Amino acid sequence: MNDLFDDVPTDPPDTHPPGTPGASAAPEAPLAERLRPRHIDEVIGQTHLLGAGKPLRAAFVSRRPHSMILWGPPGVGKTTLARLTAKAFDADFVPISAVLGGVKDIREAVERAQRSQARGRRCIVFVDEVHRFNKAQQDAFLPHVESGLFTFIGATTENPSFEVNSALLSRATVHVLEPLGEAELLALLARAGEALPAPAPEPAAAQRLVAYADGDARRLLNTFENVVRMAGTDRPLDEAALERCLGAQLRRYDKGGDQFFDAISALHKAVRGSSPDGALYWFARMIDGGADPRYIARRLVRMASEDIGLADPRALRIALDASETYERLGSPEGELTLAQAVLYLAVAPKSNAAYVAWKAAQAFVKQDGSRPVPAHLRNAPTRLMKDLGHGRNYRYAHDEPDGYPSGENYFPDGLAPAPRFYQPVDRGLEIRIGEKLERLRELDAQANKSR
Repeated sequence: MNDLFDDVPTDPPDTHPPGTPGASAAPEAPLAERLRPRHIDEVIGQTHLLGAGKPLRAAFVSRRPHSMILWGPPGVGKTTLARLTAKAFDADFVPISAVLGGVKDIREAVERAQRSQARGRRCIVFVDEVHRFNKAQQDAFLPHVESGLFTFIGATTENPSFEVNSALLSRATVHVLEPLGEAELLALLARAGEALPAPAPEPAAAQRLVAYADGDARRLLNTFENVVRMAGTDRPLDEAALERCLGAQLRRYDKGGDQFFDAISALHKAVRGSSPDGALYWFARMIDGGADPRYIARRLVRMASEDIGLADPRALRIALDASETYERLGSPEGELTLAQAVLYLAVAPKSNAAYVAWKAAQAFVKQDGSRPVPAHLRNAPTRLMKDLGHGRNYRYAHDEPDGYPSGENYFPDGLAPAPRFYQPVDRGLEIRIGEKLERLRELDAQANKSR
């Protein structure tokens, strides 16, 4: 990939060893800034986007930039990828912070892009925390993105489906960035030790720093830099040094080699395995070690959908209620509510039927064509659409015997046999659901036989 940068203006001479990311940054700059990658090949992580043949790598190879939304948690490289995109395509880079900026900043960005266009240069407008802009502010970018005045890149930690206007979203490709894994954070930590320079952390200390970072590269680098400043570079960086420097901030549940994601995995599997005591143990271990209760609350919501589902639909509401209650009470009072949710999820009947059905439906739609909606299922709000046959012969379920239009087809025409994604299990409420579905299928069979 280095050939992609051959025609890019050369940065100031480096004083660091060759190949060190961000080597030309000012010495007083934070370590995270000094280590910011200067080439796409220096980026650690996001291989699902930057690996051979992957979407962003393909854009660099083809030299065809596209408007995009970079969605991911803090510290995973959203700003870095935006800057590298501008550098790779020799484009002017115009950053805007949606937290601090407004209409004036958007207007100035458009003016800068127009000056770039007049000079025959590309321009990339980067909006950090784009979800903070309101609808009118987001709409202000639309005509310029459509005209090609600039390439738009937005970064957000929130789901763009809910926080970015559909009009802007339709003109940009959403790329999902993932938290860095353990091996990636350890590689970054090794780079950090060379850049300071500082003694390499002992293996146990390195593991604890990685667990503390929780997938956030910036947090890892800032923490490591602060620890080195406090502990000095004339002694080994071990667990004792971390305890002295970070104190209560440092997670403790990885002392025996159990890393952060191992602990949440143990909690999830104890819930799935219907072990209330085991689940409560791992929940207590994580809280004692300094885990963010909000993170655990989010995972409990996931467990309620993935492992319990319709076997006990109350589980999802209880998990959500526990999360909301924690937000109101905070620690330590709110942790009791989370513990109560952990116990309920553990003893609830289990079913992954909804999870399996959703994955199966996704896979089917992905490999199948975009079949048109049958005429009888189409919306018909206008006279013209009614004249075109939209909604004709639709059977209103509430007017049918037992409220069920037996024999009706709700799949696209020509899709036969109709796929069955959802298969209820013989546990909890899904026993009754399975019985009902079987009765409805018998009604369908009778209706189809009489035709």
